[in-house]
Amino acid sequence: MNSILHLDLDTFFVSVERLKNSALVGKPVLIGGTSDRGVVAACSYEARRFGVHSAMPMKLARALCPEAIIVRGNSADYTKHSKMVTDIIQEAVPVLEKSSIDEFYVDLTGMDKFFGAWKMATELRTRIVKESGLPISFGLSENKTVSKVATNEAKPNNHLRIDYGQEKPFLAPLSVKKIPMVGDKTYSKLMSLGVRKIYTLQQMSVDLMERAFGANGVTIWRKANGIDYSKVVPYSERKSISTERTFDRDTIDVVKLKGILVAMTENLGFQLRRGEKLTSCITVKVRYSDFNTYTLQAKIPYTAADHALIPKALDLFDRLYNKRLLVRLIGIRMSDLVNGFYQIDLFDDSEEQLNLYHAMDVIRDRYGDRSVMRASGMLAKTIGRWNPFTGEPPPLLANRRR
Repeated sequence: MNSILHLDLDTFFVSVERLKNSALVGKPVLIGGTSDRGVVAACSYEARRFGVHSAMPMKLARALCPEAIIVRGNSADYTKHSKMVTDIIQEAVPVLEKSSIDEFYVDLTGMDKFFGAWKMATELRTRIVKESGLPISFGLSENKTVSKVATNEAKPNNHLRIDYGQEKPFLAPLSVKKIPMVGDKTYSKLMSLGVRKIYTLQQMSVDLMERAFGANGVTIWRKANGIDYSKVVPYSERKSISTERTFDRDTIDVVKLKGILVAMTENLGFQLRRGEKLTSCITVKVRYSDFNTYTLQAKIPYTAADHALIPKALDLFDRLYNKRLLVRLIGIRMSDLVNGFYQIDLFDDSEEQLNLYHAMDVIRDRYGDRSVMRASGMLAKTIGRWNPFTGEPPPLLANRRR
């Protein structure tokens, strides 16, 4: 019998902001883009009572909850606290899967013989709350699906165990929307079939679900019956970083577009160097006002140097850009990452240039990612601070496996 633990940091971004500012405790809080075209990346339980939810347009969220406090958010803070919790869990458990910045699966199978999976899970949760100051909930059962549902039922800041053989009775009274992978469209279709509770799904034949939903129907039926054979996948290292910018107003200003692209590329280059990473593939994305999106990528020698990355990014943009159309979004992605320090290129680099990189990175580490920038990228500072919801990539974790 398996023992699978699912842990989820409650309203993670909001909780981190409350650690920084206790005045936010007990208040409706929205995290995300502050313009009308921004979206809600996260919200507090107090805001949810007004019907606000993540991915909702910020304009609508403000209308539903006028008294909400809006915080733009800071990716560096969220990454730091996520890493803190990750390190605590990794130190204590045999197999960890980090499925998102605030969500984890742990395989405790066999631990009952030595410590007791439930005892180990509760002690781990207590330690996380004590050392990080963040609320966290968990569910423990024989598989990932039931544990995840149990976590959601345990929230906020609590825990729940589903004993072996009790998976179906536990799931039966819940809404079918509680099943992982059941989104709005699938939920609407199930509702049209008269299926509202998981119990009804449990009584249906798997063949009927397959006819109605194809292969996904079989998976949904299995999850509804508490069947999930998926394994906990050990924490693995990220292979890319990216950032993108959606404009408040569509633009055709090529100087502005290139300036922002330079700033984004410069920021990603810094993230690479700070994380002791090198990239060998750059991708630039452009989305026009008609929502057509185009990307172009190029392979390059492994590097983390701005003077190698920026010209290539601008070259890709020049090849993509259609001057007759307004641009809604631009983005850049650096992939095929490997561990490594930036190596001096005896043909292109000077000692002065390498010393300049080191000096700029020291300043950025101390005073923030945009404390020093190229003049061509300064325009980006007038459009707001990048973050996970409007474009800023999280800092890479140096010498850590994810």
